[in-house]
Amino acid sequence: MSDIAKAAGISRQALYLHFASRTELLIATTNYIDRVKNVDARLAESRAIKTGLARLDAYVTAWCNYIPEIHSVSVALRAMRASDVEAAAAWEDRMKAVRHGCAAVVEALAADGKLKRDLSKESATDLLWVLLSVENWERLVGECGWDQETYIWSMKTLGASAITANYPDE
Repeated sequence: MSDIAKAAGISRQALYLHFASRTELLIATTNYIDRVKNVDARLAESRAIKTGLARLDAYVTAWCNYIPEIHSVSVALRAMRASDVEAAAAWEDRMKAVRHGCAAVVEALAADGKLKRDLSKESATDLLWVLLSVENWERLVGECGWDQETYIWSMKTLGASAITANYPDE
């Protein structure tokens, strides 16, 4: 907190007037980045869509395109989280937001009757959330050399394959 206050040109006490803890500061920082990068506008299309398959497509596209833009912050938070409960809390806050988006997709799929029968909504949300993890993006794009377009197409295809089904008329 001292380093941050010094970099901002304010006293540590002034910083604590606005943020009671590092957790609050880290969460505020990630929220600020979301505002600057206009995450709400990026997710507006997926939030407005009520049909499951279209919502899946729009959400996966929006989130997968956002990952490269927040990657450096995610690296910092994840590196700190093992020894810093505030960083862990800030990262968990972000991942809860992603999970919430996945749950909204799953709800729309279930409402359309497109959710695989053998999956609960919770399990489908788990699968989609893990599939869309920053760590998977790092491995596929960063380590394996996938281009962003191939990555997004693959996440859409895998996501749909993992949690959706088309049932013949019974």
